[in-house]
Amino acid sequence: MKTALNIVFAVIIVVLAYFLVESIMEPIRFNREKDAREAAIKERLIDIRTAQETFKAVKGYYTGSFDTLITFLTTDSLPLIFRLGSLTDEMIADGITSEKEAVRKGLIKRDTSYIPVRDSIFHQGYPLESLRFVPGMENTEFQMSATKVMTTSLVLVNVFEAFVLNDVFLKDLNRQLVVNYNEQRVKTTGFPGMKVGDVKVPNNNAGNWED
Repeated sequence: MKTALNIVFAVIIVVLAYFLVESIMEPIRFNREKDAREAAIKERLIDIRTAQETFKAVKGYYTGSFDTLITFLTTDSLPLIFRLGSLTDEMIADGITSEKEAVRKGLIKRDTSYIPVRDSIFHQGYPLESLRFVPGMENTEFQMSATKVMTTSLVLVNVFEAFVLNDVFLKDLNRQLVVNYNEQRVKTTGFPGMKVGDVKVPNNNAGNWED
């Protein structure tokens, strides 16, 4: 009888020890996996921001469409101006008062060539079609939109945002830990996910992980 009780107590101790270790390790595993996913998402959001800012530099506005953005990256070009010479004191003394006039007279050379957008902002072979997708989640796209908002100075400015919610990219992890993390992120950033830009308040296209 005593031996049987000892065995039962031993099993109980092992089970309790297992749950104790699990209670410690589960948050550690969660944070490790969360951090890895967020690092990949951050890099992708930075690439989206780079693409959007290049798009705006050419078009004058942001786009809320990944199809439009990726087509731009794939097919459009950026001007590359080759400069040789500049306006000198001697030219000014001769009555040439502008660089444009010096170019027209052949005293200064300016030549424009064009390079593909994709080659100017991303490394060769960058998978442009993947820009829309959340890393590690097949066929799950970032949410993206663009609009114009009025600043406090009464200036209308173009803005965009791209984001993914924690509930989306952490959906296969411990649900209670995700809920707790959402509450934490709402308190610190006002948003339960990862986001770049903002369509409500202009923020210079900052990511919500940036100070």
